[in-house]
Amino acid sequence: MPGGEYLRYVALGDSQTEGVGDGDDTVGLRGWADRLAEQLTTVNPGLQYANLAVRGRVAGQVRAEQLGPALALRPDLATVVAGVNDLLRPRFDVVEVAGQLEEMFAALTAAGAQVATLTVPDVGKIAPLARPVRSRVSELNAHIRAAAARHGVAVAEIAHHPVSTDPRLWSVDRLHASPLGHARIAAAVAQALHVPRSDDAWTHPLPPQVLPSGWQSTGAELRWAAAFLGPWLGRRLRGRSSGDGRTSKRPQLLPLSAGP
Repeated sequence: MPGGEYLRYVALGDSQTEGVGDGDDTVGLRGWADRLAEQLTTVNPGLQYANLAVRGRVAGQVRAEQLGPALALRPDLATVVAGVNDLLRPRFDVVEVAGQLEEMFAALTAAGAQVATLTVPDVGKIAPLARPVRSRVSELNAHIRAAAARHGVAVAEIAHHPVSTDPRLWSVDRLHASPLGHARIAAAVAQALHVPRSDDAWTHPLPPQVLPSGWQSTGAELRWAAAFLGPWLGRRLRGRSSGDGRTSKRPQLLPLSAGP
């Protein structure tokens, strides 16, 4: 659609697209996809928006559970963001994960939708204990770029910009973007889609901040591991997911003002 004048926007994905880290389950989640929809309504106030994302979903689950409903909504814009939950698991097959993403890219573009996605920032810089999966991030990003190129998918190149790993763009669990991070992701996707009045301001660094000392940093890592890494590993060992029993927050196309 020229100038970003989309009529039906459908978001597919996991917790980032659901909006975890931007609001909470009491007041409601906003998130980058909601923020993108808000920006799109400045171009087309008649936009209708659905968000099918559910936290904890791996790429195969996103494809199996969300692709069919998304196609049924006949979007002219769709965003597909998944794979981070896969690369954090002990067994990770980048070809399989990329194949799930590409199947969604292919099906949605074949149905006439403009599709957008994004690359994953260096999680090892966000959470030092996640450094062992840095090579997986690079592999996944390379496959995302290649699959996107084959299907005309717009890519927000978040991984290319150092600001993407600034701690202030991430919530205390270091797995989900903060409100500021969600705002930057929305701006990145808007720029990739050439939405009017979008620009590269989202790539600009934040003002300098005082960094913690070595002892403070070590203490922060230990507290993070106890508060977030431990429970996350516990769910994995029990075969549980943060998304168990959850459904999408906005399964139908509605004007943004209608709320989820």
